[in-house]
Amino acid sequence: MTDKTMPVVELEAKDLPAHCPNPAMPLWSSHPRVFLDFDHEGEAKCPYCGTRYRLAPGVAFKHH
Repeated sequence: MTDKTMPVVELEAKDLPAHCPNPAMPLWSSHPRVFLDFDHEGEAKCPYCGTRYRLAPGVAFKHH
């Protein structure tokens, strides 16, 4: 992911499964909840608001 205009939210294992909007976002910026699909580099981008998410170093996720 190359869009550097949006902040990056770093997620720990306890934050998975990840979704946006995340609990830290203000209510006024809400949109429908969408669960995030991470790429092989451990990054995802919300299709609604563009917020970027990254898995913290050492966090692994399992594919179903």
